[in-house]
Amino acid sequence: MTKVKRECGTSNIMNWTELITESQLEQIHEESKTKSILIFKHSRRCSISQVALDRLERKWKAEETSHIKPYFLYLLSFRETSATVARQFEVDHESPQVLIIENGESIYDRSHFDIDYNNILEASKSERSPFV
Repeated sequence: MTKVKRECGTSNIMNWTELITESQLEQIHEESKTKSILIFKHSRRCSISQVALDRLERKWKAEETSHIKPYFLYLLSFRETSATVARQFEVDHESPQVLIIENGESIYDRSHFDIDYNNILEASKSERSPFV
């Protein structure tokens, strides 16, 4: 499992864990019992995907998101893993796409310009989320 650190905003670093194998999904399922898991599915060929990623990373604040563990999936490099994510969490495949996983289920699923930091934060702090 590879850690990917990208500068976010002026003082934050988003500590992504790269999602590359289907076997990691069992780990995500277990981790989601104690914290919110964010999966960002990214396509390097899609300019909208890059814009959505940049917007999310610029707004990311470590002090507000300590209850969220972010995973990053390069869609074109790991197509089968991406397809398994869609099947396992019962969501349509899209790119770019953000999922929030809690207790083994997707509680939030957005794509393209609907990917929004504040909405992600709100969803992970909702009544459905026991981790805040």
